Amino acid sequence: MSERDDTATVTVHAENVGGIDETDVEFSPGVTVLSGRNATNRTSFLQALMAGLGSERASLKADASAGRVDLTIGDETYTRELRREGEGVWTGGEPYLADPTLADLYAFLLESNEARRAVALGDDLRELIMRPVDTTEIKAEIQRLEARKRQLDERLAATQDLQDERAQLRQRQEELDAEIAEKREDLHATEETIEEMDASLAEAGAETDELDARLSELRDARGELEDVRFHLETERESLASVTDRLAELEAEERDETAGLDEDPADIERRVDSLHDRIQSVNSTINRLQGIVEFNREMLDGQNDEVVAALDEYDGTDGGTLTDALVPDETVVCWTCGNEADRSAISETVEQLESLCKDKLEERQELDRERAELQSTLDELEAQREQREQRARERAQRQAEQGEHEERIEDLEARETALHDRIEDLEQEVEALEAEEYEDILEQHREANRLQFDVDRLVDEQQEVADRIEEIDRELGEREELESTREEVTAELTDLRTRIDRLESRAVSAFNEHMETVLELLGYENLERVWIERVERTERAGRRNVEKTAFELHVVRETADGEVYEDSVEHLSESEREVIGLVFALAGYLVHEVHETVPFVLLDSIEAIDSDRIAALVEYFESYTDYLVVALLPEDAAAMDESYTRVTEI
Repeated sequence: MSERDDTATVTVHAENVGGIDETDVEFSPGVTVLSGRNATNRTSFLQALMAGLGSERASLKADASAGRVDLTIGDETYTRELRREGEGVWTGGEPYLADPTLADLYAFLLESNEARRAVALGDDLRELIMRPVDTTEIKAEIQRLEARKRQLDERLAATQDLQDERAQLRQRQEELDAEIAEKREDLHATEETIEEMDASLAEAGAETDELDARLSELRDARGELEDVRFHLETERESLASVTDRLAELEAEERDETAGLDEDPADIERRVDSLHDRIQSVNSTINRLQGIVEFNREMLDGQNDEVVAALDEYDGTDGGTLTDALVPDETVVCWTCGNEADRSAISETVEQLESLCKDKLEERQELDRERAELQSTLDELEAQREQREQRARERAQRQAEQGEHEERIEDLEARETALHDRIEDLEQEVEALEAEEYEDILEQHREANRLQFDVDRLVDEQQEVADRIEEIDRELGEREELESTREEVTAELTDLRTRIDRLESRAVSAFNEHMETVLELLGYENLERVWIERVERTERAGRRNVEKTAFELHVVRETADGEVYEDSVEHLSESEREVIGLVFALAGYLVHEVHETVPFVLLDSIEAIDSDRIAALVEYFESYTDYLVVALLPEDAAAMDESYTRVTEI
């Protein structure tokens, strides 16, 4: 659908649609009145217009194998082709709408329109309002976003732990700076003492070169041993941490395995089976609706094609079958040609409508069951992802465990070798040292210890600095994580409340427009008609579920001014028609159908008196660019003279 011109003239060319052989009709924005008696192709023209807009609910002329509609709006032309194939009719072309669901429900308000007839038939009003909304997809998207939000929460919680860790590392960094400075001062003082003592010994002619060499080797060996022991302790702590995490993963796996009792493949098969059943029920519903619509038109004498054909038939009583359609008591059956009681046919049609209603309820239950299975499938998919993630982590941890064990083994071997080396050096030093060297030897040992401490502290200082730098990089992502989490939270809130908002808007729209229309049309004893949104507990299989329902209330006023609540069954035909049309208008506004298709089509509203039809048409006019209404001549006479009129089709 291209960009729309709401001021464009509309031209419809139709061939072999309904009772139309061929016609061209042009009209402008605003109200277009199709004025004429029954059997003048008004309904057929509306079906042709619906077909051009994208609806599948147009019939092909009985004696034709193909039909066509060309719909031109301004500079854009849309096409609809109909072709008979076996017992059905194939539709093709490039119509105005790719998906006519919204328009069929809320814009194409012919007599058989579901939303319009919902009040009279006692249909589920909420189901009709929510039908265009894919609640299953909304629930699945909610689950996906909830999983995403949990991941973000975990990462944000981890960044909070990182902030605490960083604060502790900064404190440790300051402590290390102080300790290193202190150790270096002590080392510097010790080295000065050694230099003074070496100078004294040199003056005395003592030879300490060999002893110094051994002491240097001893100092290096001890430093290396301490370094090895430090790394060995670190590796053992890391190994213990990895071992503990592996135990946790194994426990999580045991707990999850114990809770798995569903086979995803089986659930997918059940979902596919339900989908097929829903498709089958949808097909049945469409067929039933077509049958009901056709028979209603026949009972009302509105099927132009069939009525025109029957006009040429001579009945056994000397009249025409068209005349036989008029009496209230009997009618010639249009399927077998025999005379039948009109009430019996009406009763059969009502039974078909009841069956259609049952099928709609069956579809709703199948949709609910499919949604539950899809939810279970999503949960199992999430568990599968967790298992795979856990398996990857376990493999990683096991690899780390092996690496730690290998490094520990190497470090322990180095520790043993260094320990033996130190013992040998100590024995050599003892052999070389003399009584007078005891003091300087002690200073050398102290210098060795201090140098080792400085080296160890410097290493730790570098590790702390590296870790702080790593934490700073991770904390730098926190702002982005918080922004993403806000977006996900907002989207979740929108999804969780979308259904609720749609329901609330539908109820508010109906109640508001119903109040205005009742006042406008002046139904004297009809005080108020309104919808209440209620929660009900219903049994679904083996459990109770909470379901939202729309309850329609009718409040009347007596001649004495007293008000009481009445039942829908007691409404007059005129009142039911008005309420049904207002309900359809509420759906049109709530789902913003005007943004999709700027047309509203009205037909079969003769039960409402002329003045009220005129007021209702004027009211509807303000909510759509093109309002096309089929009226009898006496009803058309009450319309505003400025409206476009079409009298021949």
